[in-house]
Amino acid sequence: MAKEKKPAKEKPAKKTEATEPAKRTGLGYADKTWDDRLADLEKRRQHALGMGGKAKLDKRHNQGHLNARERIDKLVDPGTFLESGLFGSSAIYPEDAEKTPTDGKITGYGKIHGRDIAFVVNDFTVKGASTSATNSKKLGWVKTTAQQKGIPMLFVGESTGARLPDAMGSRGMGTLLGNDKTQFMRDRTVPWAAAALGYSFGSSAWLTCCSDFAVMRKGSCLAVSSPKLVSKAIGREVDLEELGGWKLHTDTTGLIDHAVDTDEEAMETLRTYLSYMPSNNRETPPRADVPEGSGDQMSDIHTLIPERRTQVYNVKKVLERILDKDSIFEMKPRFGKPAVTALARLDGHVVGVIANNPIQKAGSMDVEAIDKMIAFQVMCDSFNIPIIKFVDTPGFFIGLEAERQGAPGHIMNFMNSTCLMSVPSLTVIMRKSYGRAYVAMGGGKHSDDIVCWPTAEISFMDPIAATKIVHNKEPEDEDFGEAFEDIAQESDVWGLAAVYSTQNVIAPSETRDYLIRMLELQRLRLSNGIGKHLMQYWPTTI
Repeated sequence: MAKEKKPAKEKPAKKTEATEPAKRTGLGYADKTWDDRLADLEKRRQHALGMGGKAKLDKRHNQGHLNARERIDKLVDPGTFLESGLFGSSAIYPEDAEKTPTDGKITGYGKIHGRDIAFVVNDFTVKGASTSATNSKKLGWVKTTAQQKGIPMLFVGESTGARLPDAMGSRGMGTLLGNDKTQFMRDRTVPWAAAALGYSFGSSAWLTCCSDFAVMRKGSCLAVSSPKLVSKAIGREVDLEELGGWKLHTDTTGLIDHAVDTDEEAMETLRTYLSYMPSNNRETPPRADVPEGSGDQMSDIHTLIPERRTQVYNVKKVLERILDKDSIFEMKPRFGKPAVTALARLDGHVVGVIANNPIQKAGSMDVEAIDKMIAFQVMCDSFNIPIIKFVDTPGFFIGLEAERQGAPGHIMNFMNSTCLMSVPSLTVIMRKSYGRAYVAMGGGKHSDDIVCWPTAEISFMDPIAATKIVHNKEPEDEDFGEAFEDIAQESDVWGLAAVYSTQNVIAPSETRDYLIRMLELQRLRLSNGIGKHLMQYWPTTI
């Protein structure tokens, strides 16, 4: 029996303009033309670029502060900004998507002085730049890119902290916190720098504290939590300055390196700092031209050092003559004042400078000065910056308060960081170098080269104190002078030179040329100036 043939299926008619609906519904993605899609892209882009809206942006301008995108314009070289995450928005509450353009954090890449950098600039006009699930992913992405590609990472902070109510409850905590264990890990593969502008609470504070360099605008507040929350917690009113103002962090905590008056100054300071730094720890810092007039005032530099051994002076004036003209970029100038720490240039090469400053506590090193020097040594060694130490100190600051602050532990941390340094380290002993401070400041085998001025004094302690102990004499005693001479004559530089614990004794006027030549020699290492980075995981101290 023959099979019955099934009727052939009719092929659907080919769509033509005649068969298309006269009017598009716009409801289906497939219904959109290229013009529709491009128009939609531009609409979304303009919405994202509008940040928190005109009213909030106008309010900032009336306060004299830049908005987030204006900060970026001041931060990076013109025409180099490449944004990542422009269309990010709130993920926890979809109804907030339209109100959270870029989700309050602008992330991306740019160039500073022609070199690539990555950054996060918080946009306070969008939910106070509070931390959320989406903007945390954006921050993590560019930070990871910076680490992998070997480019500096910048954080321009202004934030109210974690976003509420997103972070509340176990679901909020599980979603927002603890999902990136490297977020606050400081491995010093690339330089980090930060600016604390306006309210800097939560992650803005954390990332500022983790950074190698931090600048703060006066009038801002850097703290764990807001004054309102703290006031409720402790039962009394606190204001911004008391809680986390610029004076607190530049003078007392040491968390801030520089304080400035405006946002523009903050961005320029970040640019200046990065001009001294390599892009990553596998490079040496960039060399600059030597400014005209550098070294011109070396011939009478000795006149800056008082002939009386107990008379104080400002070591910064000495450094200005030795180093390249106008190249000194001091770190934490208001904190730990008995010590000066600064990035500078010598013959165009970047160097790190650590100097005792006799005008402050006679140059004796207190706990704050010690911590400041530790942090600076860690940074320089991590980023292949040779260190020069200029020594004039009676030792570590002692007393009941120093012991309460745990001075022995801080001193041993300083010693440990000195021993772990693998970049070239030179020491210039100008005057006093006593006790354990002699070693911590590069004495013995703790420098690649030690050079002394004829005024150098080296001993276990100050000769006056030693005379009191050894001879039981006081300065007012008639025969104190004779007893003092017996002790002091053994402290001059020639005993150190005789046992070859200093490699040379030079006139102060010869110091610049000597250091330039010695650093040239030290750079002839097989590592080509790259250190071993034994302190790259050293915990952030200040």
